[in-house]
Amino acid sequence: MSVRLIVRTFSELCITVGALIVLFVAYVLFWTGVKAAGATEGQIDTLRDQWARGTVSAPAPETSPTPPPAPAAYRDGKPFAMLYIPRFGKGWEWPVLENTEVRTLQKGLGHYRGTARLGATGNFAVAGHRRTYGDPFKDFPKLRPGDAVLLRDGTTWFTYRIDKKPYRTVPSDVGVIDPVPRTSGFDGPGRYLTLTTCDPEWGSSHRLIAWAHLDATQPVTDGRPAAFHS
Repeated sequence: MSVRLIVRTFSELCITVGALIVLFVAYVLFWTGVKAAGATEGQIDTLRDQWARGTVSAPAPETSPTPPPAPAAYRDGKPFAMLYIPRFGKGWEWPVLENTEVRTLQKGLGHYRGTARLGATGNFAVAGHRRTYGDPFKDFPKLRPGDAVLLRDGTTWFTYRIDKKPYRTVPSDVGVIDPVPRTSGFDGPGRYLTLTTCDPEWGSSHRLIAWAHLDATQPVTDGRPAAFHS
């Protein structure tokens, strides 16, 4: 084989590899976002339809002679709440689905199985992508103490407040989603929220963690909480 042929073959191989890299980058930067937008809108539409039809059980009135029934378990892979973080800009809203499997996080944020229910005593823990699939937690490092994190289900608004700047740790540090999260600074049982995402921005060697405590609740019939504007 002549040197010229070797050089030409190598050049063609480099061009092919370069084209594949460009296509992969386009997929990561653009196509996963397109897929996420459609999937996320579908989950939001599902929630709004459920709430409009009143398929989420409302709390029993205080005068009820019998205790309210136990709330239904979250359905695996299905949406049950919406999450809003005003710090991330107007219009930032994402559905929360049950479990943190790969397919679930392509449609929205994922609630860690086995952690507390929304608003309950314990730790309601949620994961989301930093980049790809809509970049939900792209601005995660911007979170600051006092920032509001709002969630709503079919009947209630829950306002949580961030307690400290994001904490960086390794993926094996599962204590960050304990009922009383390790290294969070919380000194006993409470109604907590944990948000997790990958770090660095385009990697996954570490995790960023943000902890919050439940600050207030109000019925959805009272409108949006004031925390949207704080």
